[in-house]
Amino acid sequence: MNKLPKAQFIELSPPSERTIHVKIVDQDFLSNPLHFHELCELVLILESFGKRVVGNNIATFTEGDLVLMGPNIPHIWRNDDVFLEPGNPQRARAIVIYFPADFLLQLTDEHQTIQAMQHFIRKAQRGLRFYGETKDKAHTLMESISDKEGFSKIIEFLKLIQLLQEAVEFESLVSEGYRPTFSEQETQRINKVYLYVMSNFKEDVNIQAASGILNMTPNAFCRFFKRHTQKSFTRFVNEMRIGHACKLLMDRTLSISEICYICGYQNLTNFNKFFKSIMNKTPREFRKEMDF
Repeated sequence: MNKLPKAQFIELSPPSERTIHVKIVDQDFLSNPLHFHELCELVLILESFGKRVVGNNIATFTEGDLVLMGPNIPHIWRNDDVFLEPGNPQRARAIVIYFPADFLLQLTDEHQTIQAMQHFIRKAQRGLRFYGETKDKAHTLMESISDKEGFSKIIEFLKLIQLLQEAVEFESLVSEGYRPTFSEQETQRINKVYLYVMSNFKEDVNIQAASGILNMTPNAFCRFFKRHTQKSFTRFVNEMRIGHACKLLMDRTLSISEICYICGYQNLTNFNKFFKSIMNKTPREFRKEMDF
């Protein structure tokens, strides 16, 4: 099993209350642990793929993924294990923009604009994934922002926020009733479980092994995990596996049966049952829809 990094509260530099901070990521693989911070964070994946957890939402990400997270939402982005193989030529490239939520509220005294921004920030508290034309336009603006300084950067940033605030091409990631845990110690423990599942979901992942990582009994572990993620450990594992299956279903050279076993299922019956429970359609229906 891979060594598990310590979860942490990320201190950003510069952490100024009025700063828009643009970070260009270009590295071998994404390696941040589960973490949270007080700034809004907008992530555009330029290159690479893997799994991400935002709050209690788990999904596969790939090139073009665009996600906005409000303050203090625990999140982790982890590349698939192929990125850890010696000589792997692929890179992890992204543009990340950090900004304080109240930055937008300090720009005007106009009541209507303030209300719109407050509503936008509340939506971001659930994590937002943008798609379609909105994503394409945001991609262009984010690349433009990364090349600018001073007043020009602020102008481009405000164009970007207006685009996202008015967008209808988005989905909320975190369930409506989700409330994150802010204890660093508990976040460290959840991080260990997340990395265990991310590294081993294709194999036999079980509650006994997961509870052993935290030195807890299986019953105590199940209560702990559900309290902090608002879903059962079994559900979390299946969401990880089905997310990976959705990615593999795009590869027409793989049969549904092959994908079933690659994702850690022992038979097609269970695979189809969990796939339909999570995706509201069968694997065959999912693959067929991709033809349109």
